[in-house]
Amino acid sequence: MRGSEFAELKAFAAVADRSSFARAAEHLGLSPSALSQTIRQLEARLGVRLLNRTTRSVSTTEAGARLHQRIAPLFADLDDAVAEAGAVAGQPVGTLRINTLGMAARQFIAPRLGRFHRAHPGVVLDIVVDDALSDIVEGRFDAGIRAGGRIEKDMIAVRLTPDVRMKIVSAPDYLARHGAPTTPADLAHHACINWRLQQDGRVYRWELHKRGKRLEVATEGPLVTNDASLGVAAALQGLGLLYAFDHAQVDEALAAGRLVPVMADWTVTKPGLFLYYASRRHPSAALMAFVDCLRDRDLQV
Repeated sequence: MRGSEFAELKAFAAVADRSSFARAAEHLGLSPSALSQTIRQLEARLGVRLLNRTTRSVSTTEAGARLHQRIAPLFADLDDAVAEAGAVAGQPVGTLRINTLGMAARQFIAPRLGRFHRAHPGVVLDIVVDDALSDIVEGRFDAGIRAGGRIEKDMIAVRLTPDVRMKIVSAPDYLARHGAPTTPADLAHHACINWRLQQDGRVYRWELHKRGKRLEVATEGPLVTNDASLGVAAALQGLGLLYAFDHAQVDEALAAGRLVPVMADWTVTKPGLFLYYASRRHPSAALMAFVDCLRDRDLQV
């Protein structure tokens, strides 16, 4: 393959990855006009249109999607190989792209940023907070972080936390005004703070379990959100009961008495958090260093 052909394919992959000529041009260090010309040259050489362009969006054609599916992993492997070859004195270098749940970013990544950078100054962390369960292979991420029950079978998963017991909590003043529910049926008479699932837009049905009996309960209340911090804030202000996913924020409030547990005998155990990556990709030294940092018990949240 000639150098110009390699550059054309790399330019196409950058545009397809980002669905944007402007972002791809910035990544490649080119002007948008030069990048557009490179893509036109590639399409002319192959005799097929690879990208659909409008004033607002860029997407791959059917032929472009097939080409991108084949070449994207090759460029990822090349990037890994170059990063490993360029490591100085055994230290990992390069950019590490991570797709993570918001609560994992807050609980595990944020407290370790300084330590990781001091230990591995040659690694740039590119962290995308995403609760929508995006495809990390399609998005060209090195790894993702999510709950164990939602990881595809063809991934290698590294456990970060034990399984977690879910919690229903409330502000004491809400319970003083409305009383405390003791059964799932009681929830119909209470205001509940609800979660909007990003992956499909559904409102989450509260999962409850007691002595072998499992229920999914649709609840109603004054707030529906997909942001954990907003849900916790609403509970602290007495808007209603909260089915808590982000335990770091909730546990602090429970310890201070600003929130109290409700229906503790009905909550379920959920799979813990895992870091995962594609089984067909050899993990880079940077990724392994990042995993070690996240699993460091000295900083476990």
